[in-house]
Amino acid sequence: MTLEEMKKAKIVAMKEKNADAVTAYNAVISKLMLMKTDANHGPEITDADIVSACRKTESELLEEKANFEKAGRAETVASLEKQIATVKQYIPAMLSKEKIKEIILSLPDRSVPAVMKYFKANYAGKCDMKDVNETLRSL
Repeated sequence: MTLEEMKKAKIVAMKEKNADAVTAYNAVISKLMLMKTDANHGPEITDADIVSACRKTESELLEEKANFEKAGRAETVASLEKQIATVKQYIPAMLSKEKIKEIILSLPDRSVPAVMKYFKANYAGKCDMKDVNETLRSL
């Protein structure tokens, strides 16, 4: 998924008059545009950046949903659930601890720095680095 594809998906949602999806896309695109203009980040948006922006948006929406549930705003909660569903479709499934263990065992160099670097380069956004560290230390 690229930023341009995300913008095209937003246009499709606008044509379908799906306001909740448009709102979700706007939040993610906004985060990506901020990354793009950030001096420390660089001009290129990677897949890991898109996943990161989607995860951040999802956590913000979940927090917002919890607050509206406390306030008893059912219609807003329903809208937020639709937005969360829209964002979730761009978040890949996380690797299980068993799969992480298989990958670590298949590596020739199992030192902590080498394994962490490998996972960061090849599985960014697809695994929790904390799980990788815990699995590695348990071997």
